[in-house]
Amino acid sequence: MPFPTTTPSPRPRGWLSRFDTLRTKLFLAIAGANVVLVMTAYLIYSWSFDKGLVEYLNRVDETRLQPLVVRLADGYRQNGHNWDWIVGDRQRWFELSRETLGGGNRQQRRPGEQGQLQGTSGSAAPADAPGAQATATPPAPPPPPEPSSNAQPALTIDPRLMLFDAQRELIMGPEGRAEQAVFKPIDVNGQRVGYLGYVPRLQMVTSLERVFQAQQTRTYAAIALGLLAAVLLNAALIARWLSGRLRELGAGTSAVARGDYGVRLQAQGHDELAQLAQAFNHMATSLQAAQTARQQWIADIAHELRTPLATLRAEIEALQDGIRQPDHANLNSLAQEVSRLTRLVEDLRLLSLSDLGALDYRFTAVDLGRFVDHHLSDANSPPGKALQVQTDLADGLEIRADGDRLDQVLSNLLQNTQRYSDAPATLRVQVQRDGAEARLTWEDSGPGVPPEALPHLTERLYRVDASRASASGGSGLGLAIANAIVEGHGGRMQASASALGGLRWDIWWPLQTETANG
Repeated sequence: MPFPTTTPSPRPRGWLSRFDTLRTKLFLAIAGANVVLVMTAYLIYSWSFDKGLVEYLNRVDETRLQPLVVRLADGYRQNGHNWDWIVGDRQRWFELSRETLGGGNRQQRRPGEQGQLQGTSGSAAPADAPGAQATATPPAPPPPPEPSSNAQPALTIDPRLMLFDAQRELIMGPEGRAEQAVFKPIDVNGQRVGYLGYVPRLQMVTSLERVFQAQQTRTYAAIALGLLAAVLLNAALIARWLSGRLRELGAGTSAVARGDYGVRLQAQGHDELAQLAQAFNHMATSLQAAQTARQQWIADIAHELRTPLATLRAEIEALQDGIRQPDHANLNSLAQEVSRLTRLVEDLRLLSLSDLGALDYRFTAVDLGRFVDHHLSDANSPPGKALQVQTDLADGLEIRADGDRLDQVLSNLLQNTQRYSDAPATLRVQVQRDGAEARLTWEDSGPGVPPEALPHLTERLYRVDASRASASGGSGLGLAIANAIVEGHGGRMQASASALGGLRWDIWWPLQTETANG
């Protein structure tokens, strides 16, 4: 019987339905996350590059301006300790800054400049020498240097340079940018005589630096586009792979919902999806086994009921037709078949109550060894079939049990031994302590049970006899009932081969003392 199916939720209509798939959602999620990472990296790189380049250029400016500070200090010292030699002489200011900052040829000077700017020549006295000149005639501005193929390009810094006196009054340079200037002090003989001011590069100018930045930006943009294409391709492949595995799982689930329990999934790898596929296969196997057991259960019940009902019908029809007389023997035969049906129905009721957890128990403290001894003493062997009983029953092992249900377990075991053991039959029963449990060992003589049948002996209506002939004995519910009762007591039972050649049962019950302490 297939499980009832549920109505799936309606999907969006139109073009939106194309995007309402797990594959599309996975693609968008993976691609979106990677695109955000690429764009974030690009923005951080651009910001870091701009900031780092500007700071680098400012540090280069300060380093390259230091020689100009030295030249200005030397000029101040060699020209009367004043700034008159350069005030208003924009040509001299330009040539001095150009020569110092690497834009000109220092060896090409006017003849009078060698003696006037002795602070930079090899014969000039140092600034703190005793015989230093106190005054000097202001030199004429040097001629522009001749172009040379080896000369370095001039640094575009002159419009940003300013010269201030000791009181920070502007002497040379653009007046409108004095407030933005950064001051580098000019000291002569330990005394502050002025400042060289310059405006830092707060933003990129149209120069080689901007060209370099644009080139780097294009390069990184090309790399980002390549990464973006790789990300989209990778996201598409991952989304297709994951959605394909999930689609297979969905198809298997739909098959199970339709009642097809034979479907199985391929569990590839060891990830969560592989574990989910293995769990699905286990579930499908369990459902298939349950379906097979249910079908077999119904067939077995019908068989068990059909045999006594057919016998009753035949005997009743014989009485109606006058073939048989309603004497004592015939009535006893009818009563036996009715009793057989009654036992079968009662056994089925006990099993159904056990499944529902509604089987009634009246627990008391029971000495297991004495209880088994009394039961075996009261048991009678079938006519014409002797049973030799060997016991080793320990005293003082109390369990918490229902005496009537426990008697039912022992009766079922004893009936199986009497019914299936060949004469002369032997039964060996032991009761002993096993840790925190009491163990009952029940062994009988041959014939034994095939090893492959041992795990199925407690299944309902199971018989080793595949033909299920009623002549071999009971309905096949006795051991199932015994197992249900043992489990209801918190115990367990296990079948194995007996050393006597037959079947061995080991049954464990929790001891009363351990249960009480717990």
